[in-house]
Amino acid sequence: MKKLLLLTTVILLVALHLQAQYSDSLLQLPPTYLDNVSSKASQLQHKLDRKSEKAFQQLIKQESKIKRKLTQIDSLKEKELFGDAEQQYKRIRDKTQNISGNKQYFASLDTLVTSLKFLQQNPQFISSVTAGDEKLKHALTKVTNLEDQFQKAEEIKKFIQERKQFLRDQLSNLGFTKELKKISKTGYYHAQYISEIMEMVKDKRRAERKALELLGKTSLFKKFFRKNSHLASLFRMPGEPDDPVNVANLAGLQSRASVNTLIQNQLAAGGPNAQQQLHQNIAQAQSQLSEVKNKIIQKGGASSTDEMPDGFIENQQRKKSFWKKWETGLNMQNNRANGIMPVSSDIGISAGFKPNNWFTAGGGFAGRIGWGKSIRHISVSYSGISLRSFVEIKIPSLFGGDREGAGSFQAVAAFEKNYRPEIRNIDQLKDKSGWRNSGLAGVSKVIPVKSKFFKKTKLSLLWDFLSYQQLPKSQPVVLRFGYTF
Repeated sequence: MKKLLLLTTVILLVALHLQAQYSDSLLQLPPTYLDNVSSKASQLQHKLDRKSEKAFQQLIKQESKIKRKLTQIDSLKEKELFGDAEQQYKRIRDKTQNISGNKQYFASLDTLVTSLKFLQQNPQFISSVTAGDEKLKHALTKVTNLEDQFQKAEEIKKFIQERKQFLRDQLSNLGFTKELKKISKTGYYHAQYISEIMEMVKDKRRAERKALELLGKTSLFKKFFRKNSHLASLFRMPGEPDDPVNVANLAGLQSRASVNTLIQNQLAAGGPNAQQQLHQNIAQAQSQLSEVKNKIIQKGGASSTDEMPDGFIENQQRKKSFWKKWETGLNMQNNRANGIMPVSSDIGISAGFKPNNWFTAGGGFAGRIGWGKSIRHISVSYSGISLRSFVEIKIPSLFGGDREGAGSFQAVAAFEKNYRPEIRNIDQLKDKSGWRNSGLAGVSKVIPVKSKFFKKTKLSLLWDFLSYQQLPKSQPVVLRFGYTF
């Protein structure tokens, strides 16, 4: 009976092993995985290269202004500080063109590079991909280039930080506060952009996410990653206790059990109050760490190398691409008569461009829907259209915002052209006599009401100072509700 049980167990283990190998061999990655990786790596490399070069040129330009100003104050000091500036620029250029030696570790890139190298040694996983070998080589080249570009960006980031600190130490008492603040901003935004690009690497498309999930389930990839990833070259990955290299690396190191025994012996030798004192010291250390953590969070999570200049509030729009700086919205206003029902309602669509936190400019259009004379005489009609342009400027600390204009109140100025006769055909709009001008000025307030579809809700109170020139005269006070997508 025991022999039969042992034989059955052996057969099951062999079957499970063969099943795992069989399932691994049948696994096929999504056909678009390699194309997606190549496309993303190429785009991010281009963006990162452009931003790094821009930051470097800004630093040179800002230092040139400091140099010219310092020449007028102290020419000897200028030669002392900037005599070797050209050589330093050249050295960092040469260094970024030839990335070698120890590289900074990027987890997301490590996973991508290791997965592509794994596919090189195990082409059966992409056998269904057309021209899979060529696409794999292309993807690996693009990802490797992106990795080098990150190293280049980090070197430029480090160089800006060093120059910033050097100039701050030398010029802080000579009236260069404004110029030094600009260099600090350049370094801060460059560091933030590197972090943003890294988040884009982590934000995987569907095919990438599915491919990595499939590879992560295979025993072949797990073993390959433990031996060949960049992380494995930094630290020996756990999981293979019989690996001779692993055993050699762990030789002479104390086990957790031996460390615990040593602590207990020391506590026993310290007397009855030793354990209580240890707990108090640990609690005090945790409290101090929590204070440091809270300070970092209050500062926006920036590290000491990415510190904000004093009095500087980050322009959140600066990191966004051109199209992400646009805000689209929907707004509505009712034009009431003396009865219960409104005579008409204006429903508009707008698009505003935000170059910074406090300024928005854009335009839009609206359609006027007529509802009839009263609740007893309802008649839906197209009663006109409006072409709109507007500017919004956030009002600063007067209403509780900060000095950079991040308050919830905004000053609004707008100019609109309105066609008010009932529209029966498009040709009517060619008649210039039917158009009326409106000049609006007022304030808007962002209301803390959000939903799944809207980012913010806005209430605007406007005065149409051109309404008195119109015949028939329109209402001078306009109240609008707006929603931003």
